[in-house]
Amino acid sequence: MFYHIIRPIARFIVWLLNGHLHVNHKERIPDGNYILAAPHRTWWEPILFALAASPKEFMFMTKIELFKYPVLNFILKHAHAFPVDRKNPGPSALKTPIKGLKNGNYSLIIFPSGTRHSAELKGGTIAIAKLSGKPIVPVVYQGPLTFTGLLKRKPLEVCFGDPIQVDRKVKLTHENEAMLDNQLKEAWHKIDQEQNPNFHYQPK
Repeated sequence: MFYHIIRPIARFIVWLLNGHLHVNHKERIPDGNYILAAPHRTWWEPILFALAASPKEFMFMTKIELFKYPVLNFILKHAHAFPVDRKNPGPSALKTPIKGLKNGNYSLIIFPSGTRHSAELKGGTIAIAKLSGKPIVPVVYQGPLTFTGLLKRKPLEVCFGDPIQVDRKVKLTHENEAMLDNQLKEAWHKIDQEQNPNFHYQPK
């Protein structure tokens, strides 16, 4: 219920601050649940992706430190976010999203690099896709990377790519994970080139 209440509020705030959220190739999103995987470029991307892919509801991996604040803790939990300790992820980092995906409740938004300042992909996304049997949908954000840029009402572009299905028979060896990671990076590059080849991400 809370998710349904907060989504139109978030949509209104994005419209009020910027007014230019453009969604590209939404027809590429498959039926059922899926894993929306993106390179991490801004802190507001999860909001934009969730709005762009609505009416689907999403789970979010969120760093455990944010759950220490009572008001934020309430909002995050009711928005289907779950805590992850980046230093010691633990089995729940995989079990929670896999269970949600398999039970048919929610899809998942994930940033395989973990942070905005890393290009190295962690292995969790591939493992979740394999064990849940759900496809990975690559997605990229192109637009302002600072709050000042957001307020200048520069266009916000969200672009979806073609789904990637991880074969459940594939063993998660280092070689196979590296191959699948490269496939995901290539998908992001293809979407970026398709949407705007002149867009270049520079961490702020």
